[in-house]
Amino acid sequence: MRETLREKNLLTNFLAMNNDDRSQNVAHDPKLSLHPLKNYLDLAYVGNITIGTPPQQFKVVFDTGSADLWVPSTYCDSAPCHTHKVFNPFKSTTFRLSGMPVDLTYGSGRMVGFLGYDTVRIGKLVDVVQPFALSQSQFGMEHAPFDGILGLGYRSLAIQGTTPVFDNLKRRGQIIQPVFAFYLSTQKENGSVVMLGGVDHRYHKGELQWIPVSRTHYWQITMSRITMNGVVFGCLHGCEGILDTGTSFLLGPSKLITAIQMLISASPVGHEFAVSCSSVASLPSIVFTINGKDYPVPPQAYIRKSLQGLCLSSLAGGTENVSRSETWILGDVFLRLYFSAYDQGNNRVGLAPAV
Repeated sequence: MRETLREKNLLTNFLAMNNDDRSQNVAHDPKLSLHPLKNYLDLAYVGNITIGTPPQQFKVVFDTGSADLWVPSTYCDSAPCHTHKVFNPFKSTTFRLSGMPVDLTYGSGRMVGFLGYDTVRIGKLVDVVQPFALSQSQFGMEHAPFDGILGLGYRSLAIQGTTPVFDNLKRRGQIIQPVFAFYLSTQKENGSVVMLGGVDHRYHKGELQWIPVSRTHYWQITMSRITMNGVVFGCLHGCEGILDTGTSFLLGPSKLITAIQMLISASPVGHEFAVSCSSVASLPSIVFTINGKDYPVPPQAYIRKSLQGLCLSSLAGGTENVSRSETWILGDVFLRLYFSAYDQGNNRVGLAPAV
């Protein structure tokens, strides 16, 4: 992501332009809130929220792979805070200080800061006295197309003693159903949506296939196998999959990812792996079998074209650091193909082909 984000002008324009905060509240279902997301080069999906009274606006990643809300603050002097919006607690009449120290690490960097409470608005949804973290220092997110992160994971994943945004919206009756869902567009800046409080079925084809959550922490499910060309390639005795809107790629154990890169004849280019663009169409799909159903990821989905015209693999290793058992992280590469619904009330995830 960092390579792409170095194209600074692109990023500056992206951050400057997209200040549209119109949530469409669908007439036929007044309790379902559709919130638009901007797709930044298929690498991140970013939506606007406000914090404080009067509202201060931020671009955040709606992230199913974490459970905390944080934004940069006026107390931060790191480089990333100079290139992003910062929250000023003194300008908000509803801000309350907790002062508890916070230290959060992500795949793309780290933030250190402290906890506060304030009113958070997502479109028409109002979440009062919401705990969130204010950064004092940030590492690695200088060119990120977002200011902060809004986590949609389970409460057990959040900072101890705090309640995530979605749980609070439910608790305060802002939404009736404890369900949210994502439609992520491909190569289009507009059109992506996070829906809070239900599912707008116009965004997927066929029935949603519901899969039980295997551990209520991440949005984690059990997969039975992973095949390529009909050969079982990973997940030999079953494995775990984490649905993560905050991860751009498809992540797996390093050994298996390296084997796949070899199988598709990808060669290292810097930190990345590239294939010859003329061979993409003939590469095999990666097929995830979950709950008795196959979810193929074709090469057009796991190979992307860089701004320099290289055909790069969107597969990466490293999940052995997340868990001792075999785990795959199904990031945006997977979630663009499959509309995903997250049912907190029944601890299950729904998948169906996206429109």
